[in-house]
Amino acid sequence: MTPVKSGNIAILGAGESGIGTAILAQKMGWSVWVSDAGKIKPEQQQKLKELGVHWEQEKHSEDKILMADLVVKSPGIPDTAPLIIALKSKGVSVISEIEFAGNYCTAKTICITGSNGKTTTTLWLHHILRKAGLNVGLAGNIGQSFAKQVAENDYDYYVLEISSFQLDDMHAFRADIAILINITPDHLDRYNYEMQNYVNSKFRIIQNQRKEDWFIYNEDDPLIAAEIEKHKPTMQCAPFSIKKEVQLGAYATNEQLIININKQFNMSIHELALKGKHNTQNALAAGIAARILEIRKDVVRESFQDFTNVEHRLEYVAKVNGIEFINDSKATNINSAWFALESMDKPTIWIVGGVDKGNDYTELSALVKDKVKAIICLGVDNQKIIEAFTGMVETIVEAKSASEAVMHGYRLATKEETVLLSPACASFDLFENYEDRGNQFKQAVRSL
Repeated sequence: MTPVKSGNIAILGAGESGIGTAILAQKMGWSVWVSDAGKIKPEQQQKLKELGVHWEQEKHSEDKILMADLVVKSPGIPDTAPLIIALKSKGVSVISEIEFAGNYCTAKTICITGSNGKTTTTLWLHHILRKAGLNVGLAGNIGQSFAKQVAENDYDYYVLEISSFQLDDMHAFRADIAILINITPDHLDRYNYEMQNYVNSKFRIIQNQRKEDWFIYNEDDPLIAAEIEKHKPTMQCAPFSIKKEVQLGAYATNEQLIININKQFNMSIHELALKGKHNTQNALAAGIAARILEIRKDVVRESFQDFTNVEHRLEYVAKVNGIEFINDSKATNINSAWFALESMDKPTIWIVGGVDKGNDYTELSALVKDKVKAIICLGVDNQKIIEAFTGMVETIVEAKSASEAVMHGYRLATKEETVLLSPACASFDLFENYEDRGNQFKQAVRSL
């Protein structure tokens, strides 16, 4: 990638990625302007003052932004926003923080995307590489800003979790190793409710790859398999499967996990730190990448055994009078909730709801009939959920706060049952984000 050496850069959004971009841009000689349509948090304002860059909040000064040579926008701003349309019609390049930082990054990049499991896979792979002693950073849709780390650190490798929104604004960026975990309906409101648009976005993970680069993908996923058939990628491909044997890549049986990269690696599937079919897939993907990088088998084995999962992802909270409470607040779509319900082995009180992103709840019907004793709707508008599951469970109640939902769960559950928060929806109607939702849930459980 060949960056513009200098000029005027406008950064839209002053969150983690925006501040990181400002740090890197200033270091690289750009004239920096940061603009946020919302209120900038005090700690972020302080950072901008320390940097000595110009900034504004609670508005976008369009005339000033349109003068920029380059615009880096927050992933949350859609391409349909009038300001973005105006910039593009003027011929101004609008890119993501990942794209901008990639211009100045000399490290090898392992980039991970997917509708579900990308955070777990990213953290798991980062854990393996750190345990192997590699000088490796963690960034993207998780942790500290990629741009900030490129400005301030000198890593040899980066493990990057990349969302479809970030991919949409990446054009020249290239992943040395690209991983695609799965594709299931998510964020369809952002893609004109056209599944192919969302699939196309996810497949941007392999754009610009060379023949010597690697593409790791889920061979069991029908949408991925169909796209592979259409595009016939030319880079080195390493699929993974939990349904069939794979010659170059990885697969799992009921008992064994096998990775066929740089000599065969195998271990008992029961030794994996995280349980469930989805976590077996996450392990296979991370394991392939580790073996491509020639991480020793004993390090991979130990890392598979001692990894602890991310907060808000099927996180055990507490057991109160024999009732188990599980926080899966990060489950913001149907498929994530499906995985959570599928892994439940006790009668479950399911807390679901929030901002619907075009969900089709019929995909969960069989699991709800089989596993769910009662439903607690946690959202402002719960009508779609109530209509979908009326008649499948005896009890459906509504809650307007995490504490109210927890109290309902405690009342409805009995000993040796589970209260599961797995919302299948975004959180913005009642909470700041999914972390806030999960933290309020945990606090309410601990207050019982």
